[in-house]
Amino acid sequence: MIDGLPQRIGRNPKYAELVRRRARFAWGLAALVAAAYLAFIGLAAWAPALLARPLLPGGSLSLGLGLGVGVILWSVALTGIYVRRANAVFDPLIHALIEESR
Repeated sequence: MIDGLPQRIGRNPKYAELVRRRARFAWGLAALVAAAYLAFIGLAAWAPALLARPLLPGGSLSLGLGLGVGVILWSVALTGIYVRRANAVFDPLIHALIEESR
């Protein structure tokens, strides 16, 4: 490792901006995931009869099962959105900061 490189990167105002942007984006996605989980748990607590309804008329799968799978897929989708943004936006900025600070 190049001596002092982490300190030079840490003092760069672009680094502070990157950290702020990345944290705001990550916390926003985390809030969306938490909202979905809390909504699902809230439905389970206050409207269990709704979740017990069949997903399809005459079917044996419940609406709760479908919503539960939906919450998981929502989480996976938001993780994918974060990974795409990290690869397309944040990683190039990190590499540029490293090169600029050498």
